[in-house]
Amino acid sequence: MKKLLLFMGSISSMLIFSQNIVLQEFATGFANPVEITNAKDNRLFVVQQNGEIKIVQPSGSVNPADFINLNSKITFGGERGLLGLAFHPQFATNGYFFVYYNAVTTGNITVARYSVNATNQNTADLSSEKILLNIPKPFDNHNGGSLHFDPDGMLWISTGDGGSGGDPNNNAQNKNSLLGKILRIDVNSTAAYNIPTNNPFVAGGGAPEIWSYGLRNSWKYSFDLTSGNVMIADVGQNLIEEIDRMPISQAGINYGWRCYEGNADYNTAACANKSTMTFPIVTYDHSGGKCSITGGYVYRGTNYSALTGKYIFADYCSTQLGILNSDNSINFSAAFTGNNFATFGEDNNKELYVAAVNNGKVFKVTTSTLSTNDNTFNKTKISPNPASGNVFVKGLMTKNNSVEIINTEGRKILENDLNENGKVDISNLKSGIYFITIKSDGQKIYSQKLIVK
Repeated sequence: MKKLLLFMGSISSMLIFSQNIVLQEFATGFANPVEITNAKDNRLFVVQQNGEIKIVQPSGSVNPADFINLNSKITFGGERGLLGLAFHPQFATNGYFFVYYNAVTTGNITVARYSVNATNQNTADLSSEKILLNIPKPFDNHNGGSLHFDPDGMLWISTGDGGSGGDPNNNAQNKNSLLGKILRIDVNSTAAYNIPTNNPFVAGGGAPEIWSYGLRNSWKYSFDLTSGNVMIADVGQNLIEEIDRMPISQAGINYGWRCYEGNADYNTAACANKSTMTFPIVTYDHSGGKCSITGGYVYRGTNYSALTGKYIFADYCSTQLGILNSDNSINFSAAFTGNNFATFGEDNNKELYVAAVNNGKVFKVTTSTLSTNDNTFNKTKISPNPASGNVFVKGLMTKNNSVEIINTEGRKILENDLNENGKVDISNLKSGIYFITIKSDGQKIYSQKLIVK
């Protein structure tokens, strides 16, 4: 029988949601799983940070033989290793797939193409490597590593800012550096790659490979082709984790790091005007043991309609799942203790999976639905917004609730227990943008941006 982990820590926390998210143990025995993807067939491919890629069958069984073993190619340890995998849109006919790793001697970011074995689709040809990118890194950490093909068939590559703390070299804002960026290249070339003609810096002003910049360490991004958006989870420096959402077609976006961590000032020396930057649609702080966002996917599968359109992600340290709602509010689950989630992935039917890097388990994301009406998924509402004087929290179905308000610099401005009428006095707050968080028994369950007039 499959093991199930419920999206609840108690009866009271269960009642907050119109359904429970259930993690169904799907496959086990992996070593540091950091990516899950598919090749447009019924197999899942699980990337291990140590350099091995495993194939998982629909039953959850793992093929005995590696799809490929890149142990000899990579530097593995800390945040380094084999980090990304993407299959060419025409993989079924050309057999090409692409990997992202830290090179064995230098630790440089390497993006390479390999070919599947012509006679065995479950193994790859180790001798077929074609290196596309070799990017020097000044420090061990902040390696990024996600690879995806966009609807135009171009390969997107997320790179970290180079490491250390606070991006000391300001790589993310340096448009001549390939670090702290999302790159976009045309891999359909006899050369290493071509530059797409609609990249923003083709005519100058920056490296032509750059599609967007100002990212600290985008630990997983994904495309939501239904809405036409890219969803980027950018890991914060000290206080704030962020989620960015922008159209896939929009080029040249500056996401603000290291000038800003989330919406808050970080190091604004010599920065461009704030109005030229794109800020996250939502952020969360490090309360409750949170420390590092793991980006996920907008659910577009067909089995769990109540999840449709919800962006599902995780926090590595708190072992919680998060759900971003249509109003840009966040619901956090209770902790799935013992599971440090490092990656999500989709199968060919867009059903969702999540993997814990510490214990090598892959779970299928499912739900136990109490209501089929998606409008009842989240009954918690904060109104009015914008507000002045007072704001009211409605729809809570739990006791022992509290509220905290944090400013854009990450400082806690207000913390109070919530009474039965849900009234929160904000008369002492200055006009501006804040973040209001609701907790139940000390566990964060709801977060939303609040505008004070």
